[in-house]
Parts: sequence; structure tokens; C-alpha cells
Amino acid sequence: MPSFHHDGADIYYEEFGQGFPILTFAPAGLKSTIAVWGQPMAPINPTTEWAADYRVIVMDQRNAGGRSRAPITADDGWDAYTADHIALLDHLRIDRCHLYGQCIGGSFIINILKKQPARVAAAVLAQPIGRVGPLPGKRSPRFDEWAAELNDHPEATPEVLDRFYHNLYAAGFVYCADRDFARTIKAACLILAGNDEAHPWPISEELSKLIPNCEFVPEWKTGAALSAAKARVKEFLARHTPRRG
Repeated sequence: MPSFHHDGADIYYEEFGQGFPILTFAPAGLKSTIAVWGQPMAPINPTTEWAADYRVIVMDQRNAGGRSRAPITADDGWDAYTADHIALLDHLRIDRCHLYGQCIGGSFIINILKKQPARVAAAVLAQPIGRVGPLPGKRSPRFDEWAAELNDHPEATPEVLDRFYHNLYAAGFVYCADRDFARTIKAACLILAGNDEAHPWPISEELSKLIPNCEFVPEWKTGAALSAAKARVKEFLARHTPRRG
């Protein structure tokens, strides 16, 4: 099974197709795994939509309930995940790629754009997560559900988990970056709008206005809107795929 080890983490991934690479991040928050692709919560499945034309890379995020595992520390946050993503690209010897992420994948993408923007040809953010308003006084039920399902992590004490939660979500907006950074993003981006509490419409809309080279799709999840969005994403990726030679 394809996996690799870096800095104490074991990361599992799979590949589909050939061509210019697309690194993808599944929805489901901290439970983002390969298995989520193809489920109803993921209307666009990269492994079936693009493998005919691209090298599609999917992965289990660390400690998401799949096959990727890493120690949990009080210093962990977005950068710990981004270190996994960059290490995977290094492991596969990929210098440049597209990114596609749904839900938490939007923040994964933005943090890669902070750390190594030159590696991103174009990015598609489907219903990116974010927060409108202040941080609630207690941890979210989704985080506590993830924490309750952790197996064999004695280091994940209540204090460590509180710090980890704060590192991820205290900042607000898209959590991993502020509005000033969004204005500096140079990569071409396409945003498929969110429309619920975890993926607020105002966050998607504001991101689309802040990012200089950004396109916006307001409806995309079902029916004719989904068919149109799939075509739009396919055209967007093709338009921004570097030509060989």
C-alpha cells in the first residue's frame, strides 16, 4: 500500500490516472479520508471525474480514522497538516500541481498557498470552511466527535486537545489565514460556494472578492447546477494546466 514516513507521521495516499498532478483533500473536517470521496457529501469525486486526463492524488489526513497516523501535540495546527501535504509532494517528486479541496480542504489549500505558493498552478476550493462571528465558548461537536474516536493516542490529553482546537479554529475567517493574506494570493482560484453553518456563504463570497484572480460558482451541489459545475471545474483546470515543453 502506498505510504511514507516523515517527522513521526505515516501518511497513506493513492493515485489515479496520469498527466499533470492534482493533489486533493476530501471533506469531513478532521475525518478527511480517501473513503469520503464518492460519498454523498462529496458531489464531485476527483478519482472518477479527472483521472482520464490528470494524475489525481488522494490521501488520508493524519489521525482522521483512515490509514495516516501521527502523534498529537499541543503545538499542532494547520502547519502540521501542510507539512504532510508538502512532504507528499516531495515524496512523489512533484514540483507543481493543481489543488482541489472541499470543506476543510479549502483551508488546507490556503495554507499551502501561504507556505509554498510556487507549487500551485491553480486551486479549486469547494465550500471552504470558515466562521462568521466570534469563537463559541466551547469546542464544536464535530471536533469532540473526532476526539472521541481517536485510537491509541495517550498523548492526546484534554489539555492537548484544547490547545489543538484553539490552534485550528480560534483565528476565525478561514482559520489558517486572514483577509490581508487572501488579497496577496497569486494563483488562479475557483470557489464553489458553501451554504451552511460550517461552510458559510459569506466566507465563500468574501474569499472570491479578496483573491485577485478568482472565479465564483454560487450553486453546484445537485442536478443541473452540479453538471454545470463539473464542466466549469474541468474547463478551469484545463485552462490553467501548464503546457508541456
